[in-house]
Amino acid sequence: MSDEQIVKKYQAENPWGMSTTVDLKDCNPETIRSADKIKQFVVELCELIDMKRFGETTVVDFGDNPRVSGFSMTQLIETSLISGHFANQTNAAYLDIFSCKAYAPEKAAEFAKNFFEAKTMEFGVTFRK
Repeated sequence: MSDEQIVKKYQAENPWGMSTTVDLKDCNPETIRSADKIKQFVVELCELIDMKRFGETTVVDFGDNPRVSGFSMTQLIETSLISGHFANQTNAAYLDIFSCKAYAPEKAAEFAKNFFEAKTMEFGVTFRK
């Protein structure tokens, strides 16, 4: 379905919220290892999908296990939360966008793919009821 169709379905069903998962593979290693770039991504994403940020973006680098070590990010938005984890070992990014306000999920996913220069991207949309 197109973004327009998803938003229409969302409005017709009137669920609690929309959740989009975005999995990015083979990202630019410099970008996913930069807290400043991750914060920039959040600001630009929120502007793109018309979400109002609540507070500053939190980005922390952690993980003793090389498989999962890397930055994790959270950003409260007035309608819920954007979060993500960036895995250094595989140069992958795993993003979640949850909001009770409708937005264009494919547009958001494509923006993430381009921002992090991922070679591949998969995304899924779930209506939370």
